[in-house]
Amino acid sequence: MTEPTLHQSVGVPYTRIYAIGAARGDLTVTNDDLAGPIDSSDEWIRQRTGVITRKRASAEVHAIDLAEAASREAIEKAGIRSDQIGAVIVSTISNSVQTPSLAALLADRIGATPAPAYDVSAACAGYTYGIAQADAFVRAGLATYVLVVGAEKLSDFAKPTDRTISFLLGDGAGAAIVGPSDTPGIAATVWGSDGSKWDAVGMDRPLKEAFDDPEGGFPTLRQEGQTVFRWAVWEMAKVAQQALDAAGVTSDQLAAFIPHQANMRIIDEFAKQLKLPESVVIARDIATTGNTSAASIPLATHRLLEEHPELSGGLALQIGFGAGLVFGAQVVRLP
Repeated sequence: MTEPTLHQSVGVPYTRIYAIGAARGDLTVTNDDLAGPIDSSDEWIRQRTGVITRKRASAEVHAIDLAEAASREAIEKAGIRSDQIGAVIVSTISNSVQTPSLAALLADRIGATPAPAYDVSAACAGYTYGIAQADAFVRAGLATYVLVVGAEKLSDFAKPTDRTISFLLGDGAGAAIVGPSDTPGIAATVWGSDGSKWDAVGMDRPLKEAFDDPEGGFPTLRQEGQTVFRWAVWEMAKVAQQALDAAGVTSDQLAAFIPHQANMRIIDEFAKQLKLPESVVIARDIATTGNTSAASIPLATHRLLEEHPELSGGLALQIGFGAGLVFGAQVVRLP
């Protein structure tokens, strides 16, 4: 009997991002709105974080709603049909339930069923993880087009009296369509984790503990600010440089730098560490959107392309980093 030869999927050599969609919370929340419970002020929050206002969603608006709006825009701009999407990847830490996934519901809402759909839990690095996976899927022949979404409603997990992170947080979703390309459009991803700092950012209590002791309150987000700041400034600047090296480009060849919108001070330090020339446009969406975790990079990208359409076709270095601690960075060609 002849030994059968297995058929393996084969894709295309190159990929690119076709389009970006965005959706922000419908409410604008000022620093003064949040300063009272943390005994702070507009000036203190601005100096510490660079945030002036943040976008948050009304009670009836959920992460899935933001994800759907952003996805529909990305699909329309990409010029494809929903039923052409071969996979749906959603990065989120704020799905309203532990299971099932937000991605499966999103696929149904936008008409992408029966595409495989799953959530990624990589916090603020989640979008870069999703882009890395989408790139691999298309090049492996597992899908022709992949929808990558970062969607968060972090206001549901913000404690008004928390002085470590709550005043930073915003709500929004960003979506990207990844597909085949004639030329390289997504460079190699540099990614990883450092679980030794697992408790530097995250929830203030486990779900089971909250279930057993409901009087203690629902789990909310908190962070060790100085630990995260030092790690981001010193270690992530190295990762960003590694991503440039992996892509075979230098900082002066970039059109834009789009880091996770964690804190304006971190963004400014990044620029210094990387010695970015003035010609590189730096995303600073955090000033009026806040920190939206997995959604921050695509939201910042969307705004940059709206404000600077001449960046289309240029190279951008994007880097995400956050709870885990986890990180991911890659150079991409802007749609």
